[in-house]
Amino acid sequence: MAKKAPAEEKKAAVKATEKDVSPKQASAAKDKAASSSKAPKGGKDPWSVLVYPHLAEKSMNMVEFENKLTFIVRRTAKKKDIKEAIENLFGVKVLKVQTETTPEGVKKAYAKLSEETPASEIASRLGMV
Repeated sequence: MAKKAPAEEKKAAVKATEKDVSPKQASAAKDKAASSSKAPKGGKDPWSVLVYPHLAEKSMNMVEFENKLTFIVRRTAKKKDIKEAIENLFGVKVLKVQTETTPEGVKKAYAKLSEETPASEIASRLGMV
């Protein structure tokens, strides 16, 4: 008898386990996996969008003179997601978000804050200043 290929063995094993699991058990496993995610109920985790604050001389000048914060964000993050993450995380009003992708493939976000909330306050909370 010819030996089965590894891919065929895997497929056979998956089919065998699928037959052994009832639909109710499969649904319970999916629910358990979904509930174990890091995101809180009712929204996304802000740190799943924001990777870390960007610390450079240019970034610090933007904090002081332009009331802007700079973050390194996920490549797939949209401006709306970035704005919501910053507003939820720090309790501030973001007026505008600008993004750029560097030649190294890192995505930066520049968030302009409203006049009521100074960016230097948020930067000091983050340990940037």
